[in-house]
Order: sequence, then structure tokens, then C-alpha cells
Amino acid sequence: MIGRRPSMPRDERGASAVEFAIAIPVLAILIVGILQLGILFFANAGLQQAVESGARFATISPSPSDSAITARVTSSRFGLDASRITGPTISHGTTNGVDWVDVTMSYAVPLNMVFFQLGPITLTHTRRAYQP
Repeated sequence: MIGRRPSMPRDERGASAVEFAIAIPVLAILIVGILQLGILFFANAGLQQAVESGARFATISPSPSDSAITARVTSSRFGLDASRITGPTISHGTTNGVDWVDVTMSYAVPLNMVFFQLGPITLTHTRRAYQP
């Protein structure tokens, strides 16, 4: 028989190690990405809680000063690094004869993917409170 090769025995030792070596970087990136997403959600929850606490405080009577509202927001910033916070900013206005106050704050969340670092993602939250 011409053109037919004798079959060689297949050696499959080490195949699992090679497959594992191919799969582990993808799995590691996936796990680190999920952890970074959790950090992002945690920061968003802390930011939202701080801004809404300041907005609730702004609704008491007599109306508190801007510095008192700012103090309330900064005192209730659970889990946030003070060096990454921008604000809070407070603005006032009137709509249809009703006074309102807007409390806005931003927070920059750096994403650290172990081997490289991505630029920060800036989260911003605004809450409007109507004053009595």
C-alpha cells in the first residue's frame, strides 16, 4: 500500500496542563473584571447614599445653609475615598413658586486590572429636593 503511513501511538499526557494554561488567563481576567464591577457598584451606592442624605437634610424647616448641607453630604460618604470626590455642589431654584435645591457630587473610581490600570470612571449623582 503506497501512501499509507503507519499509525503512531498518541501520547495525550500533558494535554490537560496545556488546556489549563490556555484557559487560566481568560478565567483570571473574568474574575478580576467581576471584582472591579463590584467595586464600581459599591462606590455608586456610597455616592448615591451621601447625595440623598444631603438632599433629605435640605428639606427640613428652617432651610439649612449650603455649608450645613455640604457637611451632611461629606459626613455620610460611606466607603468613598475623600481624595477622589468632586463636590458636592449645591444649586437653588424655584419652579412654579416652589423652592428646590439640587445636590450633586462626583466620584472617580480607578479600575485596577492587576497587570494594567485603566483610567478612572467618573460617577455623578444629582438629587433634587423641594424645600418647604
